[in-house]
Parts: sequence; structure tokens; C-alpha cells
Amino acid sequence: MKDSIFGKDLKECETLMVDRKEPKYRGGQLFQWLYEKKCENFNDMTNFSNNLREKLAKDFELNHGRIAQIQEDHHDGTKKFLIELWDKQFIETVLMPYQHGASLCVSTQVGCNMGCKFCASTKGGKIRNLTAGEILDQIFLVEKNENIRISNIVIMGIGEPFDNYGEVLTFIRVANAGFGIGQRKISLSTCGIVPGIKALANENLQINLAISLHSVFQNRRQELMPIAGKYDLDTLLSACREYFEKTGRRITYEYSVMDGFNDRDEDIDGLVNLLKGSQNHLNLIGLNEIDETPYKESSRLSSFFRELEKRGINVTMRRKMGREIDAACGQLRKKRYEDKVSI
Repeated sequence: MKDSIFGKDLKECETLMVDRKEPKYRGGQLFQWLYEKKCENFNDMTNFSNNLREKLAKDFELNHGRIAQIQEDHHDGTKKFLIELWDKQFIETVLMPYQHGASLCVSTQVGCNMGCKFCASTKGGKIRNLTAGEILDQIFLVEKNENIRISNIVIMGIGEPFDNYGEVLTFIRVANAGFGIGQRKISLSTCGIVPGIKALANENLQINLAISLHSVFQNRRQELMPIAGKYDLDTLLSACREYFEKTGRRITYEYSVMDGFNDRDEDIDGLVNLLKGSQNHLNLIGLNEIDETPYKESSRLSSFFRELEKRGINVTMRRKMGREIDAACGQLRKKRYEDKVSI
């Protein structure tokens, strides 16, 4: 199987040109063809000689995934895309229209090993990591299908980004340099992989870091998120403080509010103790419920938000989108897998 050329960063494009006795600047032209011009065929790279195009076609694949299914929420315009990969695996990506532009939530793995109890992505575990090209392909396919430009990226789909660190870093840099998406318009969410947080702090990036918190109590967080058994809350919060001190970038703590589980008065007190006086931000999320777990969306979500706001916490409540579709991460992929198994 030939190497995929889509997903190469600028340095890799330059190197492969030099290796073929071409000037280094040809690498920059190739990079432009792949991402800015969205070229799908080597023969369309018109500023390359026929000989060079033949060499590239001989050595590399220039293929893309296939959009297998689209679900649209007609209430808010959210679209969920089920994408089929070269090996017949499926991933999801979600397009969310906002006044400030189109935001795309991308996946980084086929499945997930983190085992978070409220998430459909993790059912069945991780099958494999995505390559940088397969993550970038989600932008490529959606922009082409919808005839739009993606302005914001949320790395918050299927998979744990820090469990696929190198490919995700390449994705971020190519999305920025190739697709022209500003680093400050890219957000990465982790369930709390401490070595990943520490490594990211040294990458000299301007992206936004989000932490899936969901409880300020170790025992409750560990009940929801097995990773909390490996990196406990104190260790996680210490890494977050180090990240802020090193980068100056505020952290967003994500908090899915679950009825009777983490929406109690003591949970409010704990969040106030954690965040009062800090520059960090709390994002409350209305839970997208899945059948396999007992966790339900909180009946006091609005009052929970108002009490935190009243007590001086920098808090927002994420607008719940995709109510008419399989909104929770992994639901559409899971359905497709179950349909295949039942046939």
C-alpha cells in the first residue's frame, strides 16, 4: 500500500520534493495544492512537470474518505457526518453553524479506550488511531460537501486526542498553515491525560485547552471517568496550573450537569472553591443522554448556572445543539456498527 500524501506537513512536503531531486520550493507548492486548493488528483497540479506528477502518483496515494450518511437537525442546522475510511471503519464529525462562523467537531480515533460512563464513543473500545490526514480529511470533506469554509475547530469528537498525540499535533499545525484556521480558533478537549497536558504546554501553540472535569470530587469523577484512577484530581489540577503559568492561556473546564449526581449544592460549593478568583472558565453542558447509562440531564441546569454566576464564577452554558439527531459523540457510528452486526 502506497503512503498517503494528504496529511503531510510543509516540512514533509519539502523533504519529499528534495528527495526526488526537485527544488525545495516545490514542497510549498505541493502543500498549497493539497490544502488551500484542495486538489484531488496529481494531474491537476498544473505547475508541476508531467514527470514530477507521474513520480508523485507512483509513490503516493491521494485519496479521501467517503461521507456515508448525514443527519441534520432542522431546528438549529447542526449536521452530523458519518465518514467511511479506507479500511471500512467509520468516524463522525459534526458541523455546527454559529453567527461567528462554521465550527467543526472532529474525531481523532476510531472508537475510544477511555471508558467514560456517559459517552457513546467508548462503547466497544478503541480500534485504532486516525492519521493526521484522516483528521484533516474531515475538514476537507465537509468543506467540499457544504461549499463552506470552516472557521473553528473543536477536537472533541470520538477519541482522546492525547492518546494520539503526534498525529493530533500534526493535524493542528496543518489545519492552521494549510487550511488557514487560526490557532486561537482551535480547541482541544482531554479527559485528563496529565503527560499530554504537560507536553502541550511546551509546544508554543495558541490553541484553547479544555478539560473534561464533570465533578470536583475524586470519587465521583473516578466513577464517571476511569482515567481519574490513573491521574487523580489533585494531579490533574496541578498540571493545569502549570499549563496556565507556562502558556498564559486560560483553561476551560467542561462540566456535563447530571441529575442528582453532580448538580448538588456541594457541587456548586466545590466549583466555586476551584475557580473563584482564577482566570479559567467553566462551561456547563446539558447532557446528551445515551441508553446504556443511568445518567440523565439535570433538572436544575438553569438554577445551577445562575447560582455559579451569582457567586462570581466565569461560567457559560453551552447551547445544546443537534437535539433532533444522534447528538452524543459516537451514537451514529455505534448505530452503523450495530446495523452491520445484525445483518
